[in-house]
Amino acid sequence: MPFDAAKYGPWAVITGGSEGVGRCFALRLAQAGINLALVARKPEPLEEAAQLCREYGVGVRVLATDLADPSAADQVAALVDDVEVGLLIHNAGANSHSAEFLDGDLEAFGAVVDLNITTPMALVHHFGAGMRERRRGGILLVGSLSGYLGSTRHTVYSGVKAFGRMFAESLWLELRDYDVDVVELVLGVTRTPAMARVGLSFDVPGMTVSEPDDVAREGLDALGSGPIHVIEAHRRLAEAHSNPDRAVTALRNDQAMRKLMAQTEAHRR
Repeated sequence: MPFDAAKYGPWAVITGGSEGVGRCFALRLAQAGINLALVARKPEPLEEAAQLCREYGVGVRVLATDLADPSAADQVAALVDDVEVGLLIHNAGANSHSAEFLDGDLEAFGAVVDLNITTPMALVHHFGAGMRERRRGGILLVGSLSGYLGSTRHTVYSGVKAFGRMFAESLWLELRDYDVDVVELVLGVTRTPAMARVGLSFDVPGMTVSEPDDVAREGLDALGSGPIHVIEAHRRLAEAHSNPDRAVTALRNDQAMRKLMAQTEAHRR
């Protein structure tokens, strides 16, 4: 269903709001007249995004912080403690430590958990309480197809994204009777700076690539029809990854991923 700005606001909090899909969320909400609190790690692109949004006449606050930090949720709450937040979009959640588990750094894996589980839990707990009391609001959690099956070098990341899916489904059940919308927006390969930084080539023949603004539009339109919305371009992949024979599914995906990474490396040369 089309995004209904009257149901949300007057303020929205967007984590990872400085670039890619997060920036597109911000611009679309600014056009709809919703004030914004944008949170991201790097101050320069964060302020650039804020300036673009201010051109639509809305209020914009920014917070440059590492969302894996234990104090991050409290910092976000303090940023908007004097206004009513009707929409929370947790878009931050990249795989910041891609390594085979036993060869990786345990502390760095812990940061992946904090970014994708600990901080969004705290944010939902804080902002969701107000939404439930007002019987109005929305929570959009950005997920990944990685949460549908295990993958080498994504041992922890796949696990946290699987948690996110169950978390969203459970929240949807708990909050639907209070008219608070919950949806997890599941992304596949998307043309974002974050995916480019991990070395992914978007020009590999046969690979389906979503555009950030299309993803943001589809996500906002899906807010009232949760609990899970897989981006349409990647829906078939999610269905294929849900095969109950997990050994066959995981091995088949592993072969496909190894082929994709080899193609990406060859294309970059």
